[in-house]
Amino acid sequence: MQAFSFAQSPYPIRDDIPQAYKNFWQRLASPGSWWTGEERVAIAQESRNALICRFCADRKAALSPYTFKGEHSHEGKLPATAVDAAHRIITDQGRITRAWVENNNDEGLSKEAYVELVGIVVAIFSIDEFHRALGLALESLPEPKPGEISRYRPAHISEDMGFVPTVPPDGAVGNESDLWEGSRGANVIRALTLVPDALRDWREIAAAQYLSFQRMTNFVKDDNRSINRMQMELIAGRVSAINECFY
Repeated sequence: MQAFSFAQSPYPIRDDIPQAYKNFWQRLASPGSWWTGEERVAIAQESRNALICRFCADRKAALSPYTFKGEHSHEGKLPATAVDAAHRIITDQGRITRAWVENNNDEGLSKEAYVELVGIVVAIFSIDEFHRALGLALESLPEPKPGEISRYRPAHISEDMGFVPTVPPDGAVGNESDLWEGSRGANVIRALTLVPDALRDWREIAAAQYLSFQRMTNFVKDDNRSINRMQMELIAGRVSAINECFY
């Protein structure tokens, strides 16, 4: 991989963006709730491998992804279910089903481990796409750090939405009291809360690339942004449509 420097950018970049990325790389390398540091870095690598995986490209073109058989191009450092999940989230997320999530759970990829994996993949893809958009080399993945996973699971969990348990809107209390204020847990925010640190990681990156939770109530112009809120939402809506974001 090429040496990376934000100085290569043809556009000025706010200081909070590279700082958010630096913070994430440090957390990525450390043990998480359900994956070791080595496994977390391996998941990040698989999110990149997905874009050059021939099997993923062929499966994407298939009428049904669940009848198409083959093998992913991968590093061999993760269970097959984890490799498939990381690749599918990148290349064919629109056809992920509850049955697939449940089947993975039965085969050893627990919903907790799956949510942490989703958080890593989403964060890596967001950072990488920022670099690709500016024509910058991707940053090198960090060296894994030793240590034990925590197996932490929130005390307050609900199964009222989505394919995995989540912290309910009024459940951001105790260890989760920092996740959001009051009962403002929108579904898109709750999605990663089975692994609270996954939400915390995504939240910091989203605050730099888009807006913080607190600043989302400003519907006019944020002084730290070059474009106004209407322009931001127009771009976000267009990108979502192109990416076929069903949410």
